[in-house]
Amino acid sequence: MTFFHHLPSVAQLHDLAQDSIDLTKEGVLTAKRINNMMIEALGLKLFYATEKVSEKDISILCQLAEETQAVKKMTDMQNGQIVNFIKGFSSENRPAMHTAVRDFFEQCNTSTEAKQATELGYKELEKLRSFLDEIEKKSQITTVIQIGIGGSDLGPEAIYLALEAFHKLDRKVYFLSNIDPDEGARIFQQVDLEKTLVVVVSKSGTTLETMTNERFAREKFKQAGLTTKHHFVAVTGKGSPMDSKEQYMDCFYIWDYIGGRYSVTSMVGAFVLAFALGMDRFLDFLKGANAMDKVALRSDPYVNLPLMSALLGIWNRNFLRFPTVAVIPYSQAMSRFPAHLQQLDMESNGKGIDKEGHFIEHDTGPIIWGESGTNSQHSFFQSIHQGTTVVPIEFIGFKESQYKEDVFYQQTTSQEKLLANLFAQSIALAIGQKSNNPNTFFPGNRPNRILLADKLDPFTMGAILAFYEHKVVFQGFIWNINSFDQEGVQLGKNLASKMLEQFSLQRQGKSIDTRGFSLGVAYLEHLSFGS
Repeated sequence: MTFFHHLPSVAQLHDLAQDSIDLTKEGVLTAKRINNMMIEALGLKLFYATEKVSEKDISILCQLAEETQAVKKMTDMQNGQIVNFIKGFSSENRPAMHTAVRDFFEQCNTSTEAKQATELGYKELEKLRSFLDEIEKKSQITTVIQIGIGGSDLGPEAIYLALEAFHKLDRKVYFLSNIDPDEGARIFQQVDLEKTLVVVVSKSGTTLETMTNERFAREKFKQAGLTTKHHFVAVTGKGSPMDSKEQYMDCFYIWDYIGGRYSVTSMVGAFVLAFALGMDRFLDFLKGANAMDKVALRSDPYVNLPLMSALLGIWNRNFLRFPTVAVIPYSQAMSRFPAHLQQLDMESNGKGIDKEGHFIEHDTGPIIWGESGTNSQHSFFQSIHQGTTVVPIEFIGFKESQYKEDVFYQQTTSQEKLLANLFAQSIALAIGQKSNNPNTFFPGNRPNRILLADKLDPFTMGAILAFYEHKVVFQGFIWNINSFDQEGVQLGKNLASKMLEQFSLQRQGKSIDTRGFSLGVAYLEHLSFGS
């Protein structure tokens, strides 16, 4: 039996889950409960009265956090200790220091490892500031295309879209990640190449999709008669194949101790976000993330927003046995944020072994998905309310709009309608509706919580990003799994390389190597490519 099952709190929580609270019962979901089950930090309010938890459940969940030393492990991580490891087995065996590259503000971490990482991060940030100042003075660059995939794409694009209201005038960014050539063609049809920079992001400098898309982009510039070096910038690991001043205008560095899905506040996201927002607003974004990093170090879960959210998620996943979570931001600007969280959570905590290499017997990371409200209400909320699978929901909402443009219709504004829908959906999922007509019966008792802020601005977006990063990491600490590697992506990559060898042989008219990859060849026989 693995570590998690030995904990005293786990046995208690299993017992409590057998008779969990019923939110549909009269007198359970009250205004007093809503006010009592709310914690706040940095202008963010986490409402969890509509979760299927009692005060007793929360108390034992807090005991679980203490037994697993969740906050101590978070402190160790931020101090630069090695947290990315599988004991006794070959693994990456290194720190996870994404918090260090945004620790430029108040009460900076004083550990030697963190200070060194912060200094490196600050050096790159100052270099970026100078680079962007020169670009603005000496050229007419108005567009950046970021080429990358996974963590080099999802997070930066999600934040870019979320903060579009704060972009500098005449600044546009495109993201090219999919190896699908139609996506590259679509993007390059829309840009003026003379006014465009291409930022190629790959820590290893060898990512197949990224290298292929870079070649696609370079061909476009050559066809236009432009010198590619004057339009290409690298964001990569020091010493990688991309670390070349001969091929790029300049190179900005990222480090092994920052995982792709945690890299938005590193140079991976810094270049495009500082270009689009300006350096001052980008620093506000970093400041919000850094402030939430400090919140995550608080020992009391009742004032530690990401830890409380992590514990609620563990209650739903391990004790109420719900396999999936939907993230629904009531903000169109955050339409791509659920996709980023999908990678952040599922690549971090979609693990089947613990940090000692034992196959585990408890559930780990849930399936994460989502879409923006109110659009989602008119698509999959039928299933959310009346389907046979209970889906916990994490709502995100904002009191104010970004642009301050609105319309007064039927006695209310659009923003008021947006918020009314958010709160109504939360309440409806919790209390349901009794009816003699089974078609209009809503079972209710469906857990959800709300993260509410005043306004989606750079500081708040940074805080929300870090809130979710730390929620995921806390869950990994409590489950005793490694949230910082991603071996699960490697097998498919390796087999794809074998498949590509067969494509190459076929194109050259050579015999296909059925011994090397007979299963792949079975598919290949149904395709025919010309030379």
